Amino acid sequence: MHDPACTVDGAPTCPAPDPRPRGPTRFVVPPGAVDTHAHVIGLPPVHPFVASRSYTPPPASLKRYLSMLDATGMTYGVLVQVSVHGTDNGLAVEALKANRERLRGIGVIPLGLPDKQLGDLKEAGIVGLRLNVLYGGGIGFDHLDSYASLAHEMGWHLQFLIDAGNLVPLMPRLDKLSVPFVVDHWGHFPVSRGIDDLGFRTLVSLVRDGAWVKLSGAYRNSIEGPPYADTVPFVRILHAAAPERCVWGSDWPHVAHWKYMMNVGDLLDLLVDWVPDAAARNRVLVDNAYRLYGFKPSRVTDKASKAGKRSKGAADRL
Repeated sequence: MHDPACTVDGAPTCPAPDPRPRGPTRFVVPPGAVDTHAHVIGLPPVHPFVASRSYTPPPASLKRYLSMLDATGMTYGVLVQVSVHGTDNGLAVEALKANRERLRGIGVIPLGLPDKQLGDLKEAGIVGLRLNVLYGGGIGFDHLDSYASLAHEMGWHLQFLIDAGNLVPLMPRLDKLSVPFVVDHWGHFPVSRGIDDLGFRTLVSLVRDGAWVKLSGAYRNSIEGPPYADTVPFVRILHAAAPERCVWGSDWPHVAHWKYMMNVGDLLDLLVDWVPDAAARNRVLVDNAYRLYGFKPSRVTDKASKAGKRSKGAADRL
């Protein structure tokens, strides 16, 4: 276990992710699966950290991220601008440009960027904007309406890193949003608060009424720790509320986490308990993410899908 007492500029250092990621052992990842939440991280001075950051992460290169996707059976990935780099999206944009078919991105930007810069971000693969009130370096909800207008103009969605309890006072504003929005890590909700907690009930209501939710971050919300069984009732309720608007994310490289360092394969295995039905689980990993992030089936995915249909047809004839 890493010691959070070690700091750089007052921000505690984070451990690195498991260097040997693996796929799940309890099910086969479907062709075309999408990891909808991960970060690439550079180091100063080339990629400066913001002074207001809440933690100091190790580097997380594009090469290592792509290797993780390959090792876990993921076809596509979504890179979310990490809070320690503030509004400097340069590293993430470089990664998107180098992998235009395989990756999409969620940016963090100030209001007032010139149209040319906004167009460049969209052309690179940015498909949404993140608002973050949990970690230093993020942009909060003071100008939610302005970000929603910008997202509508650009054809983007919004993504929120927020404690579910803080959704309650935002409800009147969220109800009026003209763009889709996604709640990270199912509201960063500590399960010790219970299913009847007002914040959790508010999150469920939002999801039922049209919000998207990332089934991710079990290790952030669990009280018991691995294998995170205490998260299962909560995620099943959220999935039942809108199975067509749930997506999955690894949250690699697991920043701001100082407890037991899990393997991405462990988090994928948990999906069997969260979403027991294989067809529904595949929709979380593939179909839903395609709709939200604009991925298109690759030739490899098409071939696998056709092969699966042929196999099913042959089996039906037996």
